[in-house]
Amino acid sequence: MHATKDPAKSITVALIGNPNTGKSTLFNSLAGVRQHVGNYPGATVEKKIGQFTIAGQPFDLVDLPGTYSLAPRSPDEMVTVDALLGRLAEEPAPDVVVCVLDASRLQQNLYLFSQVLELGRPTVLVLNKMDLAEAQGTSVDVAGLSSRLGVPVVAMQAHRKLGLETLRQTIQQAVEQPARAGESPFPEVFRREVADLQAALKPAAAESLPRYLIERLLLDSGGWLEQAGLPGVDNGAMQQVRQARARLAEAGYPVPAVEAMARYDWAARTLDGLVKTSETPSRSGSDRLDGILMHRFWGSLIFALLMTLVFQAIFIGAEPLMEGIEDGIGWLGQRLDYVLPEGVLRSLLQDGVLAGVGAVLVFLPQILILFVFIAVLEDCGYMARAAYLMDRLMSRIGLSGKSFIPLLSSFACAIPGIMAARVIEDRRDRLTTMLIAPLMTCGARLPVYTLLIAAFIPAHRVLGGWIGLQGLTLLAMYVLGLLVAVLAAFVLKRTLLRGETPPFLMELPSYQWPSPATVVRRVSENGWSFLRGAGTLIFTVSVLVWAAAYFPRDPAVEAEVRSGYAPQIEALQQRAVELAEGGEDGDSAARVELEQERAELKATISRHVAGAYMEHSYLARAGRVIEPAVEPLGWDWRIGCAVIASFPAREVVVSTLGVIYHLGEGQDERSESLRDTLRGATWPGTDRRVFNIPVALSLMVFYALCAQCAATLAIMRHETGTWRWPLLTFTYMTVLAYAGAWLTYHIGMQF
Repeated sequence: MHATKDPAKSITVALIGNPNTGKSTLFNSLAGVRQHVGNYPGATVEKKIGQFTIAGQPFDLVDLPGTYSLAPRSPDEMVTVDALLGRLAEEPAPDVVVCVLDASRLQQNLYLFSQVLELGRPTVLVLNKMDLAEAQGTSVDVAGLSSRLGVPVVAMQAHRKLGLETLRQTIQQAVEQPARAGESPFPEVFRREVADLQAALKPAAAESLPRYLIERLLLDSGGWLEQAGLPGVDNGAMQQVRQARARLAEAGYPVPAVEAMARYDWAARTLDGLVKTSETPSRSGSDRLDGILMHRFWGSLIFALLMTLVFQAIFIGAEPLMEGIEDGIGWLGQRLDYVLPEGVLRSLLQDGVLAGVGAVLVFLPQILILFVFIAVLEDCGYMARAAYLMDRLMSRIGLSGKSFIPLLSSFACAIPGIMAARVIEDRRDRLTTMLIAPLMTCGARLPVYTLLIAAFIPAHRVLGGWIGLQGLTLLAMYVLGLLVAVLAAFVLKRTLLRGETPPFLMELPSYQWPSPATVVRRVSENGWSFLRGAGTLIFTVSVLVWAAAYFPRDPAVEAEVRSGYAPQIEALQQRAVELAEGGEDGDSAARVELEQERAELKATISRHVAGAYMEHSYLARAGRVIEPAVEPLGWDWRIGCAVIASFPAREVVVSTLGVIYHLGEGQDERSESLRDTLRGATWPGTDRRVFNIPVALSLMVFYALCAQCAATLAIMRHETGTWRWPLLTFTYMTVLAYAGAWLTYHIGMQF
């Protein structure tokens, strides 16, 4: 089997390798700027595709996810195997497979390569990081290894682009060469069992299974492939598989241990005589660094300091950039005041379009800063150490150490936290991390907490004045989200995402200086992925919420408000006439005072008109519809309306309350007038206060637990490739939020 060159048709090259082998760096070197990112249909697996040409022949380069083994345990892991076997719809099988190995860890990396060889596709082996191998006193007979394996082998230093041209020529030559399946490393008794199963399954299968998948079926003692819907794999077939496993165990080759024994033994035999290592190896720089960075105390302390730096950079360092974006959007909105008359078009552009654009762009600084840190930490080799350090803590709730950084990042914003979960290979861990990330108390909740705590929580101090009740309340909101996240992870890993927890096995890569080009490319890719994937939905939701708050625009509403101010308007007009006719034209102080009163009255009328329009809007009608549902929480329709309006972003609840209570759109959490208004607000037709301490606490608890953030749900949809998980997140968090708010209000009212 081989492919022939056809300049009119692209040739597909698949790039595969262990994590931290420099595969992404090699991809970027080959593809340059001609690349784009997508997802495989129906999976969360990212598909990175680039293009390059050799002697006029176009090539499509597919960067498959980094993996230690082609042993699928989930639909996402199965995508890589199916892509290599050509079993994906509308996805051609690769014409050439380029397998990237770390030359300094050659024997371990050959495990994956032995599986690739069995697929029977033209293969090129890349020995990357040759400089690190030489620094460790290791030399490799590249020509001898190529002869022994029967495939071309290219020695490279991808970060320096050394060997890149040789690799391009080798890929071009491999297209013309016939492919052959590599010799199986398994013992003869195992190969016979696979052959017998292949013969038994053929008559039952409408589509013949590749030998590799039958081999994997025999090795898959966890049972995932049994449920994967492979053709011909029914109860009868599985009975034969179980019988074959029993015979192998009796022969001394138990499944799945036989694979590790066979492949590592094959790797040792393959490298025998071809790899030479210094007889007196000195302790490497990586070993000395690990002695500190992996130390139980010093390593944990350094990790804590580093995570503090990351957190501060995301939370505080991004703030000037975010404020700059908000100021820029505000400046554009003010320009529209001069260009367009008041009306639906100006409101659409200001409160719909610009607000939607701002809601998208304002997250970019946090996303970019987080991924700068992640890219640097991954590329230099520290990320694997960080995951190891945190694994003991995270394993107590069923997650691995790799979940720590995404969850920590979510305290600043869940969006970059969810995107950071891409580094988690295990599908169940990745989904669990995404589903609990919104429970971390992000910065968008702080305006709600600040307003309600300052307005309703007494400023009492305890323990000699060292601790304030207001500060304790804020801390309680953070702790509440964290505790519920732990509980949610515990439940998810034992229900919807239950399954055999894979052992935490991670190869610690050698330390190296991060490549600036790789860091910049990863950061820009993630930023663009957010804008393209989630930005459109966030923008759409913002415009829809604006429309709900703006329409219907009945002129009678404004006329009714203005009629209530007719006496004040008439009095000011009369004073103006008196100033003009009474010889007081020179009294500049009186005229200035008159203009000030006019401006104040105009602003007051505008605020009340905006509030009246809001009260008659579709949004307010929705608030009145849900009032019976939120009244058990101590809320009226105005709070319900503000909660609905805050779906694009939680902090919008503050400005919405300002409009509803006729204070205008410029209100924020520091506004004394808004605090005073909320303190004095009453239920219509009664003296009963709308807000009190139990109501304020119930609203804070609701926002601590709810999924009131369209941007978070949008990015979750983009990362998972389906609406199933965002809808589940919205549902379970809303139920938790409602229950928590109900309990808080009713317990609080008892006191």
